[in-house]
Amino acid sequence: MYRVLTINPGSTSTKVAVYDDESPLFVETVRHSSAELAAYPRILDQYAFRRDAVLGLLADHGVALDSLDAVVGRGGILRPIESGTYLVNERMLAELRTPKEREHASNLGAIIADEIARRAEVPAFIVDPVCVDEFEPIARISGLPEIERRSLSHALNLKMVARRAAKELGRAYSEVNLVVVHMGGGISVAPHKRGRQVDVNQALDGTGPFSPERAGGLPVGDVLRMAYSVPPYDKTHYTYEEMFRKIVGQGGLVAHLGTNDATEVERRIANGDEHARLIYEAMAYQIAKEIGLMATVLKGEVDAIVLTGGLAHSEMLLEWICERVAWIAPILVYPGEDEMLAMAQGALRVLRGEEQAREY
Repeated sequence: MYRVLTINPGSTSTKVAVYDDESPLFVETVRHSSAELAAYPRILDQYAFRRDAVLGLLADHGVALDSLDAVVGRGGILRPIESGTYLVNERMLAELRTPKEREHASNLGAIIADEIARRAEVPAFIVDPVCVDEFEPIARISGLPEIERRSLSHALNLKMVARRAAKELGRAYSEVNLVVVHMGGGISVAPHKRGRQVDVNQALDGTGPFSPERAGGLPVGDVLRMAYSVPPYDKTHYTYEEMFRKIVGQGGLVAHLGTNDATEVERRIANGDEHARLIYEAMAYQIAKEIGLMATVLKGEVDAIVLTGGLAHSEMLLEWICERVAWIAPILVYPGEDEMLAMAQGALRVLRGEEQAREY
C-alpha cells in the first residue's frame, strides 16, 4: 500500500487529501477569506500561509510525514509539456516562482508539495497540469502568424475520465478516439486520439463555448471595438485587466444572468424565466457545436463522447447537449470532477512501476 498526499490550491481555497492507494483517508477543503488573502500582495506571498494550512490538516488527522510515500501538488502554468507525472525539480520551481504570463494559485501546488516532500524524504510530483500540450502541428496554426493556438485546458480531469472511459469500453486509452468535455466554471472540449489530447479550445482564456464564468468565443472585431471604446462601444474605456476580467471571470452565465450557479439558473427556469432558459440552452448549444467541431479533428472516428465536470450533474443541460450530438457516438457521463484522486493516481502509476516519472 502507498500513502499519497495531494494538494490543490485554488483562488480562495486549498484542497488537501491523503490516499492509501485509491482509498481516501480524508479529503478536505480549507477556505480562505478575502480578508486573509488581502494580506498578501502576490499569490506567491501566500506560500507559507497555505503550507501551514496543509500541515495543520495533517496534524489534525494524525498523519505523520514519515508515513507518506509521495506528495503531489496541482500543476501550475508552466511551459507546454507532454501529459504525465513529473518530478518536481529546481527548473520547475524557478519557473513557478517567476511566472512570465500570469500568476495563478495552482502555481503554489508544486512549491508546497516540494517542501513537505523534502521533510518527509519522499518524491514530489505534479500530474497533467493545465499546460499539457499534445497538439499536432496543424492544430497550432491560427489566422495570424504572430498568434499560435495554445493548449491550455482542464487536462487533469480530461485525462482521468478519458482513461476511465477507455476502460469502460474494454480497451486501452491508447486504442480509442474520444471527444472529452469538462464542464465547470470554464469548459474544455478536447479530442483524444489514441491516448493523446491532440486539440482543445483554450478554455483558460475563455475561447470555445461560453461557460458559467467565461465569455467563450466572441466576434474579434467587436472585442476590439469594445476594448478601444469604438462605437457602438463608446461608453466606457477598459483597461487590459478590466477587459480580461469581463472575458474570464465575469462572462458567460455571470454576464447574462448574474450568477455562475447552474442550480440557481435551473430554479429560475422552473419558475418560468424564459430568458434564463434561452441563455442556459444557448450554452448547451455552444457545447454541442464544439463537440461536433472536435469530432472533425478525429475525422468522425469517435468511439465515445465523454461528459464530465460539475455541470454534468445537470440533467437539463445534458439533455440539450445529447439531443444534438448523440448521432456522432455513444455518450458516457461522469458527473463531477475528482482532481485529488487524479493526482494520487498519477503518483501511484509511478510508485507501482506502471509508468516512468517524467523530468521537467
